[in-house]
Amino acid sequence: MTLIDLLFSQDFLANAPDAFYDFFPAVVLFGVLGVLLIIGVPIAFAIGIAALLTVFIDFPIEQVTILVSQKLANGLDNFGLLALPFFIVAGNLMNRGGLASRLINFAMIFGGRLPGSLSHVNVMANMLFGSLSGSAAASAAAVGGIMKPLQEKHKYPMDFSTAVNVASCPSGLLIPPSNILILFALVSSTSVQYLFIAGYIPGILMGLSVMLGIFLLGKRYNIPREKIISTEKKRKVIWDAIPSLTLVIIIMGGILGGIFTATEASAIAVVYALILGFAYRELKMSDMFPVLVDSVITTSIVLLMVATSSAMSWAMANADIPTYIAEFVLETSTNPIMVILLMNLILLVVGTFMDMTPAVLIFTPIFLPIAITLGIDPIHFGIILVFNLCIGICTPPVGTALFVGCSVTGSKLGAVVPKLAPLFVLMVITLTIVTLFPSLSLWLPELAGYKPQ
Repeated sequence: MTLIDLLFSQDFLANAPDAFYDFFPAVVLFGVLGVLLIIGVPIAFAIGIAALLTVFIDFPIEQVTILVSQKLANGLDNFGLLALPFFIVAGNLMNRGGLASRLINFAMIFGGRLPGSLSHVNVMANMLFGSLSGSAAASAAAVGGIMKPLQEKHKYPMDFSTAVNVASCPSGLLIPPSNILILFALVSSTSVQYLFIAGYIPGILMGLSVMLGIFLLGKRYNIPREKIISTEKKRKVIWDAIPSLTLVIIIMGGILGGIFTATEASAIAVVYALILGFAYRELKMSDMFPVLVDSVITTSIVLLMVATSSAMSWAMANADIPTYIAEFVLETSTNPIMVILLMNLILLVVGTFMDMTPAVLIFTPIFLPIAITLGIDPIHFGIILVFNLCIGICTPPVGTALFVGCSVTGSKLGAVVPKLAPLFVLMVITLTIVTLFPSLSLWLPELAGYKPQ
């Protein structure tokens, strides 16, 4: 007996219009998912339960459990996924090993000359550390925690400083190496190395949009003007930061040079971060157990979401939901610009209540075929997708970066969100520019030999 047989009588089913069978799976899938998220069910379990009930529409319960279990296992049966736990471990080692403080000092060389220098330093440090750690939340916590006492000492408005930290911490997710770009590459079967290269300019533009907001709002919030780092200290600061910055050169140089894959690069990042942490004498053997425990917990959460999202993707494909969504989008407009802007709007909304990992796994199979049909390059679309979701994690009600940023500084959510709103608008404008000008994403990959589709 299927879910339809269980809920509806045979007389109703015999007389039901065809549209009922077309839209009932979508109603079950998104309806159940929405209700479970609203009542506070963890997102991985909400996705799994929604997928289970959707498959139950077409198959009896004894088959459903087998099918969904197989899809959960198959979703994790991918060698490329090994890069995720390795980069998570590397990010935690960097956080404990003193890389964040050295990158902040390095950022002060460039941001120290600007009005509101500590706010600009915050943005630059998030771009640097976020790209190395691969986690917006870790970047918000590490950079925000170090910047808070400095900003308090120089009388920076803490609510606005928190908003700057929250808005800038996801920029590192577009700048390689990036876990979320690896995930998109696995789902879409695109090149990781070209995705990595494509993320540089959009990621830098995201950070610059926040810095523009600091310039525009500096007088309004009475941001101090001062020079933080002296000329005498610059040489030492640069020398201290070189080993940390070398990690990016090793990873990207190795991947682009064909020396190792992204998965192998993630393992090298762990070894390098480990050596660097001990060399800085900020990482101790007693730190290894909590680092590994934190990494296992984070990895478990991410991989569980990967597994359940894979089951949901299969459930959607089985019910032809992507086809119906594609037809709806294409019927709305056949203009590629209008369609991609519509997808941007949908993804911005999705990003406010769904974590990046399941959002990439669920919406890539839906929107990527539409984008390719309209002549949008998959690499460019991947950058657009990730850019959208980066903005989403800064916004309520489920913005993880927003909650982490507020918890680090002790600022109230209600006080930070109004300060965040103008920065949010600037990031959306930047997203629109990146969307409408594909060369911003594709210029560097083309220089490296990529041929746009």
